[in-house]
Amino acid sequence: MNLGEQQYLDLLKDILKNGVKKIDRGTGDVSYSVFGRQLRFDLSQEFPLLTTKKVYWKGVLHELYWFLSGQSNIKYLVDNNVHIWDDYPYRRYKITNHKSQMTKEEFIERIKTSGKFAEKWGNLPRIYGELWRRWPTSAKATVGKPTRTIDQLSWAINEVIQDPACHNAIITSWNPEYLYTMAEYKDTSHFPICHNMYQLNVNDGKLSLQLYQRSADIFLGVPFNIASYALLALIIAKVAGYQTGDFIHTFGDVHIYKIHLEQVKEQLKRKPLPFPKVSFNHDFKTIDSFKPEYVVLENYQSYPAIRAPLSVTGGYFGKNKNIFEIK
Repeated sequence: MNLGEQQYLDLLKDILKNGVKKIDRGTGDVSYSVFGRQLRFDLSQEFPLLTTKKVYWKGVLHELYWFLSGQSNIKYLVDNNVHIWDDYPYRRYKITNHKSQMTKEEFIERIKTSGKFAEKWGNLPRIYGELWRRWPTSAKATVGKPTRTIDQLSWAINEVIQDPACHNAIITSWNPEYLYTMAEYKDTSHFPICHNMYQLNVNDGKLSLQLYQRSADIFLGVPFNIASYALLALIIAKVAGYQTGDFIHTFGDVHIYKIHLEQVKEQLKRKPLPFPKVSFNHDFKTIDSFKPEYVVLENYQSYPAIRAPLSVTGGYFGKNKNIFEIK
């Protein structure tokens, strides 16, 4: 029995039974929510890529590389035919250009074919990759010297290498200056940071990673998040020279959207298959020398994918202006 995946299925059942109805104030989308849950996976024994529905592995690989390389423009993803981040830049474009009749498909084609258009409209400032690798500081730029940024990820990896007993190897994406009503509209990142903090820890020569996700779309987003952060843990363990330990996924508000209820019920009819394995076909010594093509997924068997619409909720919400209100 695949006990790792059964944890996830049990959490789906928990939310169906105990979830409290909530309505997003920006979009009106309905969800059913519980608070404070946790999943744990032993990465030395298994790789938690869910089997009760097919998980988009190519998307996992390219999105994680996008984060690791510090990028924030979706053009890299679009060029690699990964479209999981298309909605937010398109919504930003439509809000600014509310008379435009451009469809999302036309918008993405312009991102792909026009460098200038992609530079202007494909960027999502102050999201994961930028904040992991180029956290903006208050230091002002001087002549001949750019504004100082902090590479949190490299720092945390060096911490666990130099001091395996450290308790401080934390990477955060939660910057209040740019989020929600804490932000001024001109500075807002527009995108709601969801998986907002993770910590590295070494015990008995094994590196573990714990993610805190303050808001979690359990059906559509979480399977992707599990695979992504489990792979991140494997990559960091290799770079730091440790064996692999656990991936611990800790949730704040974890929910099922009303528009996903039938899909969840379909998934719960399926019996989990054995988890696959992940290995690397290339030796890399630093986080910057990692490439998606170095990852080998072995023996992944799954049920078919279950399609569902994305609920584009969260982000900036002011008294008189909602980033997701398209006129």
